[in-house]
Amino acid sequence: MGRVTGGKDSTMTKPTLYLANPFGFSAITAAGPLAQLVAAIRDLGAEVWEPFTTNDFDDPATPQWAWRTGQSNVNALRCADGVFAVVNGCPPDEGVMIEVGLAIAWRKPLFLFRDDFRRCSDSDAYPLNLMVFAGYDAHTWRFCWYERIEDLGDPHRGLVQWLAGEDIPLVEPEADVAMAGGGA
Repeated sequence: MGRVTGGKDSTMTKPTLYLANPFGFSAITAAGPLAQLVAAIRDLGAEVWEPFTTNDFDDPATPQWAWRTGQSNVNALRCADGVFAVVNGCPPDEGVMIEVGLAIAWRKPLFLFRDDFRRCSDSDAYPLNLMVFAGYDAHTWRFCWYERIEDLGDPHRGLVQWLAGEDIPLVEPEADVAMAGGGA
């Protein structure tokens, strides 16, 4: 298993977390659950990059607005030290799932939050599609999984430990595992 260095390094005072979420599309959820999550994560010592408030959004009526917005989000995620993703919904928001996939591909520490009680998986082993957990081994994904805002501050879980500078275990890609479709 590979390791990603903890959230703090010598060049910055606070690690940055990109907050992938669908809450900013609604004034009610932006003022409620989104504001609560941002405050809770900031209180733990992270700088939160929440795309609905930190990215420069043009008027949706302007040409290429959607493309510029998407590129801004991808660039922010690429520059962040880690990703905290809200994976509510059945299925979860497709934009958030793209951001989760980028975090896994770029080997970013990934923390998942789901307080949605609905089952959204074909597997008894995982609460969501198994690919959401591809960056972790079969058991340690639970270390970075949260179902209540109150649990974010648990010192025995991944987020607090990462913010304190501890390493987060990630699975190393296996070169000898056969790829789907018969590839080697």
